[in-house]
Amino acid sequence: MDTEVKLKKGESVDRAMRRLKKKLDKEGTMRELRNRAYYEKPSEKKRRKQARARTRTFRPSTNSY
Repeated sequence: MDTEVKLKKGESVDRAMRRLKKKLDKEGTMRELRNRAYYEKPSEKKRRKQARARTRTFRPSTNSY
């Protein structure tokens, strides 16, 4: 897990930080870090996953006419 962003010539640090955050988000590093912040029992993980699936299936469609 060695993610790095090199500063380009004339690039601001803020811009480089934005690129780093995008890269970490794309790799899923921050999400994994948040998930590992505390222990979650397998049953709780399964319950959370099922609840998320339920909300996805019952979400109203935006393409209905």
